[in-house]
Amino acid sequence: MFNLFKRKETQLESSDTNEKKSFFTKALEKTIANISTLTNFGSKVEKIDFNIIEEILIESDMTYDIVELAMDGLPKQISRDQLRHRLISLFEFAPEIKTDHLPTPYVQLIIGVNGAGKTTTIAKLTSMYKKAGKKVILGAGDTFRAAAIEQLSIWASKLDVPIIKTQQGHDPSAVAFDTIQSAVAKKIDYCIIDTAGRLQTQTNLNKELEKIVKVCNKAKDGAPHQKLLILDGTQGNSAITQAKAFNGMVGIDGIIVTKLDGTSKGGALFSISNQLELPILFIGIGEKADDLIPFSPDDFVDSLLDGIYP
Repeated sequence: MFNLFKRKETQLESSDTNEKKSFFTKALEKTIANISTLTNFGSKVEKIDFNIIEEILIESDMTYDIVELAMDGLPKQISRDQLRHRLISLFEFAPEIKTDHLPTPYVQLIIGVNGAGKTTTIAKLTSMYKKAGKKVILGAGDTFRAAAIEQLSIWASKLDVPIIKTQQGHDPSAVAFDTIQSAVAKKIDYCIIDTAGRLQTQTNLNKELEKIVKVCNKAKDGAPHQKLLILDGTQGNSAITQAKAFNGMVGIDGIIVTKLDGTSKGGALFSISNQLELPILFIGIGEKADDLIPFSPDDFVDSLLDGIYP
C-alpha cells in the first residue's frame, strides 16, 4: 500500500514538473526559435561544439562576460549535462527568500518603469494569494496617472479585494500609510502597494520613492517587507542598468520578469540574476490572472536546453 501511494505521489510530482516545464517552454518559445537556426543538426545530438554553444548563448542575449563565466574550462564538445550544470550555477548568487512565518500584513512595494506590467503583475499576485486562502488589500500608490488608479480599481473589483486610493496628484506616501494601517486593522495577510512608473534618471520621482519606503516603515515596523522590481523581459540586458539604479536607491529584494514570451532575449535572465545577485521570484507570460509562475532555475534551464539539444 505504501508503494502505491508513493508511486501516485511521484506521478503527481512528475505532472507538476511537466506543467512547469511547459510554462517555461512557452515563455522561451521565441528564444528557442531564434537559436534553433544554429542547432539545425537534422537529428538528435549528444554533444555540441564549444563555438556553437557560445554563439547560442550570445544570441539568446546573455552578456558576453556571463557567457565567458559559463563556458570557462568546458571541453571542445559539450554535453547537455555539462552545460546544464554551468547554467544553473549562474543563479547561485541570488539570496534565498524565506516565505514561512511572514509578518501580518506582509507589505510588498511594487516598483518599475512605465509599461513594465506593474499593475497586471499586482493582479496576478493578488489572484495567487487569494487562491491560497489569503486576504489581500491593494494600495493605488501611482497617483501620478489617473489611468493607473482606475486600472488598479478595475482589477480590485474583478478580484473582489479592497483598495485604498485617492485622487491624481495626491501624496502617494499617504496612500501607502493608509493601506498598511487598514491592513493592520482588518488583519489582512498581504498588502500590495503600487507606485508610479519612473525612470532611474527622474530625481524627483525617485526621492518620492525613498519617502514611500520610509513612510511604510512608520506605518508598520519593517515594512515594506519586499520591494519588488518589475522588469520587462523584452528589454533583455538593457534592464540591468535600470535594476542596478533602483537597487542602489531603495534596495530591491526580488525581481519579477514580465512579457518573457514576447522576446527572444530569454538568456538575459542569467545576466540579470547573476550580476545583480538578486532572486528572480516569478515570470509572467500573458495578461490573464493565472499567467504568473514561481521562477525555477531548473525548469528554466531544462526548457532552454530542450531547444539547444534537440
